[in-house]
Amino acid sequence: MADPDRGRREDDTRPTQRWDRVVEPGVLPVGGLPPVPPVPVRADASRPSAHPAAGGRTGTVAEDPAERRWDDGPWDEHWDQLASDDASWEDGSWDGGSWDGGPWDDGSGEGSWDDGSDEDSWDDGPADEDGDEQSGPPRRREPRWQKVSRGIGELLVTAGLVLLLFVVYEVYVTDLLTERRQDQLSTELQEQWAAAPEEAGLVQVEVGDAFGVLRIPRLGEDYARVILEGTTERELSQGPGHYADTAMPGEPGNVALAGHRVGKGSPFLELDAMRPGDPVVVETVDTWFVYRVLGDPATGDLEADPSGIPGQQIVLPSDVSVIAPTPNADPSVGPTGSYLTLTTCHPRFSARERLIVHARLDGAGIPKSEMPDGPPALREG
Repeated sequence: MADPDRGRREDDTRPTQRWDRVVEPGVLPVGGLPPVPPVPVRADASRPSAHPAAGGRTGTVAEDPAERRWDDGPWDEHWDQLASDDASWEDGSWDGGSWDGGPWDDGSGEGSWDDGSDEDSWDDGPADEDGDEQSGPPRRREPRWQKVSRGIGELLVTAGLVLLLFVVYEVYVTDLLTERRQDQLSTELQEQWAAAPEEAGLVQVEVGDAFGVLRIPRLGEDYARVILEGTTERELSQGPGHYADTAMPGEPGNVALAGHRVGKGSPFLELDAMRPGDPVVVETVDTWFVYRVLGDPATGDLEADPSGIPGQQIVLPSDVSVIAPTPNADPSVGPTGSYLTLTTCHPRFSARERLIVHARLDGAGIPKSEMPDGPPALREG
């Protein structure tokens, strides 16, 4: 509230309306003049007063011309409470300063309780749970169905992200891990072969052991995969696996190998690109074995092999005759030649069927001592 003395002339002696003076019935307040807050009476009259209405000027407590007690009005309880507190008008305990020079004084000697701003107002609006003021009307409670639908949407988005991360892991991350493992297996296998005696030949291998290297020029000039014994996921996650009950490279019968088409190194990702006559080379400790895909190389027909065995076929996972000693023949019948069979999932990203490629041994094995850099078939494109 502004100083009630502001705007009055020096010679204006009209009485003012006091806040603590209760208007008696039939008596009107002085019109046109604002009320003046009372000056508290202290026990020690010799102490200077610092009333805000006086603009911080000091002096003695003025006598009431009407000789009425200050505590007769409605401010009695208020001033008694102030007098009982430890706060003092002069010691600066009123919010960081005294009336003179404190936060209530603007330096003009005309202190004011109201700075005209809306800050720290009691009626600025509702407050939230933290005490911060809220703007605008109160928020409506969200319907239950909206909460449920939003929760379902968030779950679906989360599930989609998890599925996407799983696909990325299976397709790309596992390829990197398997490639690193293949490098380790190749180094270990070459060290074993270097330490083996000459013409050691293949010995009995245990499940999980590496014993050879598969090379397919059609799938890349540098295509080379270490072969492990066994076809469980433990072996196939490291590279192509050899069916334990089938023939070993160079032996009569059917050398059957399995490999993932997508993920885990994807050794047979492009197996469907094989054509009749394409070489498939298997390297062992001391020998190169060259197999060629069945079919008619002149026409490119994979179904036209004189033996009646197709160079490529698609079967159900339950059809195990493809890895028989003679492919697609009765497993109880002995082999009619030396074959090699590659199996993988079909189509890509699915295990619904199996893609099969059959090949036949092309001549006898070639000793590595005669061709340490490999047979000419490795350089066929």
